[in-house]
Amino acid sequence: MAISLLQLTPVSFPYFIRNSHPKLNSRTSILVHFVKSNPMSSGSDPGPVRRASSAKIFKVPDLETDQVDLIADQSFQRYFLSSSTRRRSGNGVAVVWFRNDLRVLDNEALYKAWVSSESVLPVYCVDPRLFGATHYFGFPKTGGTKMQAVESKCSIRGCIKMPASLGPPPPSIGDWGCIPSTESLGLSSQDVSKGMKFVGGESAALSRVYEYFWKKDLLKKYKETRNGMLGPDYSTKFSPWLASGSVSPRLIHEEVKRYEKERLANDSTYWVLFELIWRDYFRFLSVKYGNALFHLGGPRNVEKRWSQDIKLFESWRDGTTGYPIIDANMKELATTGFMSNRGRQIVCSFLVRDMGIDWRMGAEWFETCLLDYDPCSNYGNWTYGAGVGNDPREDRYFSIPKQAQTYDPEGEYAAYWLPQLQSLPKDKRNFPGKLYIEQIVPLKFGSTATTRNQGRYMASARKGNLGHRGQRR
Repeated sequence: MAISLLQLTPVSFPYFIRNSHPKLNSRTSILVHFVKSNPMSSGSDPGPVRRASSAKIFKVPDLETDQVDLIADQSFQRYFLSSSTRRRSGNGVAVVWFRNDLRVLDNEALYKAWVSSESVLPVYCVDPRLFGATHYFGFPKTGGTKMQAVESKCSIRGCIKMPASLGPPPPSIGDWGCIPSTESLGLSSQDVSKGMKFVGGESAALSRVYEYFWKKDLLKKYKETRNGMLGPDYSTKFSPWLASGSVSPRLIHEEVKRYEKERLANDSTYWVLFELIWRDYFRFLSVKYGNALFHLGGPRNVEKRWSQDIKLFESWRDGTTGYPIIDANMKELATTGFMSNRGRQIVCSFLVRDMGIDWRMGAEWFETCLLDYDPCSNYGNWTYGAGVGNDPREDRYFSIPKQAQTYDPEGEYAAYWLPQLQSLPKDKRNFPGKLYIEQIVPLKFGSTATTRNQGRYMASARKGNLGHRGQRR
């Protein structure tokens, strides 16, 4: 187990933690870096907190270096609690074990350690077991795309020197302060030349919040664009940073409230807050049901017959089902580690409804690939989509033709990820017929109306809840 240790002097608060990578519960190797702020007296007003002039940062996409500095400074000053609450009599060393909360803002453990001790010793452990196999089907817990992103972002922004008094590390701890390489973990490098590239760390997270809310002013139309699938700005794209703990949901909440006060309050601002509540709901759900969330029958122990046909699953996994909207989404996931919310619902429905495949296979593959993998949200959504979650509807079905017509009417998304479709007329890209690979399975239902009516009738019939005209009582 590799451990990185960095020490802060009594007057040096860690300004920003760099290069964290989106994964929950320390699933990805992360080297923690601290930047030393200006010394401040424990008995006086520290004034504006500034970064050390020698600090170096890497460029965050779409924002210049000085803009990132300014955004980080403003956010830090806005949300950082005053240092005047620090105990003057504090002494000793407080050890802070960072796990899935690699940030400074809204980090209670770090703040309490800073205000109550003479110095802070941050610790982060890279556990090799996090790169093992998933529980049921043995997929890699961390795919090459995610691990490669961590390895490539390991430039040091600025560190406080390790005190000589600490001495050498214990012999039992190897690779002191190092991150395992992609190859050492048995993972292959990925070509991530398409899609949005995510940069880890708190500064990048704050920059994205600023860019989406304030610079591009996209929050006001979030509800209208959130079901998009192509491009960087159809949704907030905060999820990888939320999943890694690089940004606090409470900070996002406060920024939404500030936006509502200074610019506009509408359905879109409400909907972003609703999404945060939905995220919390899945966490409470996991607390309530525990390991049942990962069982085949889900939290309600629903009995269903599922297939584990490996050929069908691999066609879904590899994006070779013969349905362009499914294949394009799976290609994007494998290439970038990201997929839109709409895409996740569509491919989930196709796997469990049209293919009849064990939903846990899909959930574990998402665990392998997703940059924003979070066990509560991931398994909560998969049990929801598979009809075994904390939801009485067992017939939730997404019509593939209807989804393609509604959310990719000109086949722009499909053609982007499936270049062989680019030469086809726009109205044929999602319905290419024999001009594309053969469909691996037929669809169960041909239209949304038929799907929903028939699906609900079948579910009600199984429960004996049919009333007048087949409606539930």
